[in-house]
Amino acid sequence: MAKKSTATKALDTYTWVGVNSRGKKLEGEMNGQSIALVKAQLRKQNITPSKVKKKSKSLLGLSSEPKITAKDICVLTRQIATMLMAGVPLIQAIDMIGSGSEKKSLQRLITKIADEVKAGNPFSDALRKHPILFDDLYCDLVASGEQSGALDNIFDRVATYKEKSEALKSKIKKAMIYPIAVLSIAFVVTTILLIFVVPQFQSVFAGFGAELPAFTLFVIGISEFMQNYWWLVFGGMAAGFYAFRQAHRASKNVRDNTDRTILKLPILGKILDKAAVARYARTLSTTFAAGVPLVDALDSAAGASGNAVYRNAIIEIKSEVSSGNQMNFAMRNSNIFPDMVIQMVAIGEESGALDDMLAKVATIYEQEVDDAVDGLSTLLEPLIMAILGVLVGGLIVAMYLPIFQLGAIVGG
Repeated sequence: MAKKSTATKALDTYTWVGVNSRGKKLEGEMNGQSIALVKAQLRKQNITPSKVKKKSKSLLGLSSEPKITAKDICVLTRQIATMLMAGVPLIQAIDMIGSGSEKKSLQRLITKIADEVKAGNPFSDALRKHPILFDDLYCDLVASGEQSGALDNIFDRVATYKEKSEALKSKIKKAMIYPIAVLSIAFVVTTILLIFVVPQFQSVFAGFGAELPAFTLFVIGISEFMQNYWWLVFGGMAAGFYAFRQAHRASKNVRDNTDRTILKLPILGKILDKAAVARYARTLSTTFAAGVPLVDALDSAAGASGNAVYRNAIIEIKSEVSSGNQMNFAMRNSNIFPDMVIQMVAIGEESGALDDMLAKVATIYEQEVDDAVDGLSTLLEPLIMAILGVLVGGLIVAMYLPIFQLGAIVGG
């Protein structure tokens, strides 16, 4: 795997004011190592600087600007790949993309990267200065392309990888948001009925002078509790969510246990399971095809797996592969990968086309995730109606039972 440079030159952002060759006053920002070098760069552009000042770090990245999203990086990667494949030089490609960007924050990012490359730093090192937007896998692949002289092909692979990854993330979010939305709607509707509707019936029942059915008394008891302690219910839910979120961030054990539990969930667990296999295969295919050694590629795949169960299994696979075992045997020993995946990996190892076979595995499982999410959406539509029907219908029956009983007594 490409080694990270330790001699990268640090660049700061400077604001400048000057005049061009026609005497027109101009101002802007530029990244550089010093005020003197920024002035020299401006003079090369036929701009005579009158004032150059280092920009305060607190002013960088104004919060009012749109945030750079993963989708933006995905589009940026594809644009670079397309231009490089068309024979456009890297610096020219970056400048063209930066000038055509509508987002000021993205334009500023591209300008910083371009200035780094113009200063003589490797493109991969310029990207490493923005780790939130460009992770180690991304930067390592770009570094491999720079070393091999095939940056255009590498960027095409990285762009495809990012596009597939973002599409998979979108499907997973869709699969997880839908059940949460169902439960939230059901909870809100039930709460409104218990706090505002049931008390109206309760005041009517007070004049009956007869014993109410057990089911009605049960619903009235819940209603009274919600009227008196609704703040405790909502506060407890908010506090529980906050506590879990903090524990999830702070404790590796909590994160690992959460990942294990999620994979055991009905329907959703199977979708996440297939998604983890797809991520594993896609990451391994991309890195291995880029010339990254298999052991290092497994490191990247473990980090990109998105689930502790698969991450730990891939680390064990890496250990076995490092010891000289074939990857398909190591995968079989992990007891989490489907037989079909293991067999395709075995064929890829025997034929010397492991990257192509892994790409096929990724495509198959990405399609299965897509189909499963569509199936979940179809299943949940009637399920929403059923849940709301049971809750709302149950409350209505509970409230009308005493009226039905009174009618029977009067009719008798």
